This record gives sequence, structure tokens and C-alpha cells, in this order.
Amino acid sequence: MSEKKSSAGSMDIAVHEKTFEGFVRFVAKTIVACILVLILLAIVNG
Repeated sequence: MSEKKSSAGSMDIAVHEKTFEGFVRFVAKTIVACILVLILLAIVNG
């Protein structure tokens, strides 16, 4: 097992925050892309 001892609140969360920010951006871009595809399909199908 791990030899490191950690206590509540002592963890460096900078990497977690950066990863979460990237995830949120990815989800936002995916939602926008889906909406654009739906609009394009609506235009093409008339």
C-alpha cells in the first residue's frame, strides 16, 4: 500500500481543477456541435 499519509484538506487540487476545466470545455463544445448538427439537419430536410 501507499506509504504516504494524507489528511483532509492537504491535497493539491491544481491538477484536478485543470482536468475538470478541460472536461467542462469539452462538454460545452460537444453540446454546441450537437446543436449545430441539429440545425443543419433541420435546414437540409426543409
